[in-house]
Amino acid sequence: MTKIKALVLTGFGLNCDVETAFALELAGAEPHRVHINSLINGKIDLDDFQILALGGGFSWGDDHGAGVIQALKFSNHIGDKFLSFIEKDRLVIGICNGFQTLVNLGLLPGFDNNYKDRLVSITWNDCGNFRDQWVHLSFNKNSACVFTKDIDMADYPVRHGEGKFIADQGIIDKLLLNNQVVLQYSDKDGTLANNKFPLNPNGSIADIAGICDPTGRIFGLMPHPEAYNHFTNHPDWTREKSLRKREGKGEVKDFDQNLTLGIKIFKNGVDYLS
Repeated sequence: MTKIKALVLTGFGLNCDVETAFALELAGAEPHRVHINSLINGKIDLDDFQILALGGGFSWGDDHGAGVIQALKFSNHIGDKFLSFIEKDRLVIGICNGFQTLVNLGLLPGFDNNYKDRLVSITWNDCGNFRDQWVHLSFNKNSACVFTKDIDMADYPVRHGEGKFIADQGIIDKLLLNNQVVLQYSDKDGTLANNKFPLNPNGSIADIAGICDPTGRIFGLMPHPEAYNHFTNHPDWTREKSLRKREGKGEVKDFDQNLTLGIKIFKNGVDYLS
């Protein structure tokens, strides 16, 4: 069977491309790390891929705002290519800086098939600091997002200084009503953070950590699922190891065989296209 080909963006300050490519490989895809210039000059054709992954980092140093210049580069040079890619039932995932780029492009939230107008923003954390921590996330089981199928809760790390999701209240209400809010910051039991720090690490309105377009094929999130690619990535893995052993649930070698909930995100995308 031909593997699903995934384009993982690299270049100009992006720094999560290797992790993202590794996660996609574990999920069964064939990842290709591609410099943004190779897309813009036509050396690499976006149409040759089924998944586009915009990963984390600091594109162009975030000098004019996170994801702003990257979004302008895409919009000014290959904006039509992006729209054509979406129309062909293909998938886009934007993580951290990639999420910021998607909202700056207008690809999210994509109300009423409008993938050009910017309706939401991601801005500076309320705490005033860069946050590097693991967060609890509650997933919306009614969301159309193809990446989050069969995931109720998960823990992923965040690494950002500009992660606060904001929009006019009417936009927030529409996102919630349409089930386009895919995941929200919560406590370990799944109760929403209610904007309490550090459960909500940035002050995002409605505890929003990720959204999708109405089709569920474009997904953006601030946390990093690719950084949870092995069970030992999780800060509580030693506790989990001990509990499993005491409860007779298997040794580490058995635990190691299971895909993490980070890789599950990418595998859901691959399975959707397979």
